[in-house]
Amino acid sequence: MESSRTLVFSGECRSTRLDVFLGGELPGVSRARIKRLIDEGLILVDGQPSKAAARLRGGEEISIRLPAAQPTSAQPEAIPLRVLYEDSDLIVIDKPAGMVVHPAAGHATGTLVNALLHHCRDLSGIGGEMRPGIVHRLDKDTSGVMVATKNDVTHIALAAQFKEHSINRRYLALLHGLLTPVSGRIELAIGRHPNQRLKISSQSRQAKPAITHWKVQRLFDTDRLSLVDLRLETGRTHQIRVHCSERNMPLVHDPLYGGRARTGALQDGRLKKLAQQLPGQALHARLLGFIHPRSQQYLEFVSAPPPAFAELLDYLELKYRETDCGQE
Repeated sequence: MESSRTLVFSGECRSTRLDVFLGGELPGVSRARIKRLIDEGLILVDGQPSKAAARLRGGEEISIRLPAAQPTSAQPEAIPLRVLYEDSDLIVIDKPAGMVVHPAAGHATGTLVNALLHHCRDLSGIGGEMRPGIVHRLDKDTSGVMVATKNDVTHIALAAQFKEHSINRRYLALLHGLLTPVSGRIELAIGRHPNQRLKISSQSRQAKPAITHWKVQRLFDTDRLSLVDLRLETGRTHQIRVHCSERNMPLVHDPLYGGRARTGALQDGRLKKLAQQLPGQALHARLLGFIHPRSQQYLEFVSAPPPAFAELLDYLELKYRETDCGQE
């Protein structure tokens, strides 16, 4: 369904570009999509077509029409979903490890978007043709709780919560190394790696602020592993994986940031085998909490680690329980 809204650029604000202003007012809408809407005449300034680079001086009325989602090249597929919650505005699912969130090069089918298109039929179109309903994402091999939206009003409201860092996001991770102190905060700006296209790095020329909070759940001293609860304050691509690897503590079996090589060097054969059975990094989005845009109620959803990750953690708990008992 098409939606519309009107904004006024305050005369108290400093002169700024139209697309920059709208980027701040329409969280979840990319700058490229804003430019397309302007070019298509769906965003008007004082009732007239404009350009993305047009300067706003103060007092302009900006009308925005967000068209209904168009048929996309992403086709509905009858892929099973574990639904944690659903209503007319949004759906919360437990994404399995190994599932790509939206179609991209090399992943035209089998994605979460394909599954959602079959299950929901009605997804917000604001994310663009290839990302209907997608307001945030998890890496392919990261499992856990995700929310998708069914209309643009909900999408914009939830995207604003992500932008304001008011979403409660907690992850469970198993790291190489013994993390100290028991709790702390990593503040390290990151962005696209200057030389390796697939990686994110603090060496990026366009690094953006990123903050991760940690709390150690258990140290497995003999194997030099740390089970850690992580809370995201910001949500940059690969944030947890980069923040941990740049402390020389990559996630177990992380294929991109050094974890896979460290996993292969584990001395405990059973532990190494279980870790290598993971589809990717040992990272699980265990909790997601947010304010429902319509009811204004706080909702919180949790997810247990998937079987391969759970089996690895069970083995470690049993191993160290027996070690602890032997030391008594």
